[in-house]
Amino acid sequence: MNIMSVAAKQGRVDTETTDALVLLFCEGEGLPKEDGVILDRALGGALRELLQSKEFDGKAGEVVVFHTQRTIPAKRLILVGLGKKPELGLDQIRQAMGYAVKRVRQAKCGTFMAALPSVVPDGASTIDVAQTMTEGALLGSYQFTIYRSDAPSGRDVTAMTILAPQKDHLRQLSEGIRRGVATAEATVFVRDLCNHPSNVMTPTRIASEAKTVAKEAGVHLKILEQKEMDKLGMGALLGVAKGSHQPPKFIILRYQGAKKKDDRPVVLVGKTITFDTGGISLKPAENMEQMKADMTGGAEVLAAMRAAARLRLPLNLVSILPAAENMPGGRAMRPGDVVKTLAGKTVEVQNTDAEGRLILSDGLAYATRFKPAALIDIATLTGACVVALGQFAIGMFGTDATLKEAIRKAGLRAGERVWEMPLWEEYFEQLRSEVADMRNIGGRGGGMITAALFLSKFVGDAPWVHLDIASTDWSERERAYIPKGPTGIGTRLLIQFLIDRSL
Repeated sequence: MNIMSVAAKQGRVDTETTDALVLLFCEGEGLPKEDGVILDRALGGALRELLQSKEFDGKAGEVVVFHTQRTIPAKRLILVGLGKKPELGLDQIRQAMGYAVKRVRQAKCGTFMAALPSVVPDGASTIDVAQTMTEGALLGSYQFTIYRSDAPSGRDVTAMTILAPQKDHLRQLSEGIRRGVATAEATVFVRDLCNHPSNVMTPTRIASEAKTVAKEAGVHLKILEQKEMDKLGMGALLGVAKGSHQPPKFIILRYQGAKKKDDRPVVLVGKTITFDTGGISLKPAENMEQMKADMTGGAEVLAAMRAAARLRLPLNLVSILPAAENMPGGRAMRPGDVVKTLAGKTVEVQNTDAEGRLILSDGLAYATRFKPAALIDIATLTGACVVALGQFAIGMFGTDATLKEAIRKAGLRAGERVWEMPLWEEYFEQLRSEVADMRNIGGRGGGMITAALFLSKFVGDAPWVHLDIASTDWSERERAYIPKGPTGIGTRLLIQFLIDRSL
């Protein structure tokens, strides 16, 4: 998908020529100060009449198109509601811009302008607001039509300009746009990878995408093939891959951005199952096609690596993608098999559909070799996460309070919220095995917790957070800036965490 261009410009809302001008309104607050008043005066009081008629109130998600009849250079105004002022956060602005860009496309406008909102969340800077507006517009315009011969032929929105009322705002606006483009591009990249069918997006194709990312400045790539994994002792990852004709790949990308090259890195590990049938413990046929997105975690750590390089973040970063396909072939791992992990621990595989924690066990054990300052894994790990949290929160576990708080704050800023769950050792009783060091499932009760506890046995003493995105990676319906299907949720959280850590 081509990403629309975004720029900042100093200008007045009543003198700029554009196909559409977007204005953001808070519910019950009347005309936005300055811009709204200026436009209302130029339009002979028409905006005030519109508000008084209650045709437009500024409720969250409300959109009205107002044709200016050439009374001002902008052909049309697109009024978008932010909801009530006390409830205003960055994500309300992001959602409003998602709704706005959809309406811009419906109006067949190729370009548009947007005015900065007159009311912003407490503590939000101009950089924050510009980043958020950029993300909302870019993510709201997302479409995936590569495989459709009847793809919509409507006019694409190619450019957005954010108007700065004063020249001294331009530098901050430009920095916010730069960050917003990087985070939105990364999310679009993840959505594209997850939308491709699994006969295209194989472990080998993932490795090819990693090679492209490795062309970014400061990024280095290493790919371990099956023989190398076997020599190292990655029995868990290789066990999962045995049932597929697709060879597994173990992908390591490194970015050296810190001034001190020996600074301990942040290490990201992403579950990269390019298709998950469940293996011998076969999943039901219903909705199995969604399992092409079981590599969302891996796609997100790959995208975070690309974004860090493009933003030239001053930190060291490692992204690890254990990539495989989980299939029920004649050589497939069976329930009851025992595998030996890279860490030397043995695992009784009681359910081959609990494969994500197996490949992550080898990924996390390998990650400890980098002596990480922070170790984060992200994975579509458990159906139990969906049951516990629904579709609006990412499950978070961790061993380090400071790291967990940094992730929580990044999630709030990104609009990709996390909810902490307990990591109590008592739950490990459910994972005890009669024949091995542990088993890979712990029964129905506390399934999200036992999965996280399993992973905790492979992180050593590194500060560690586990993010379960099984509840958020796929949407059954289109929302403001979230498409139906793969969402890419978790990508901007990771990048925001890296940005925050770099400041």
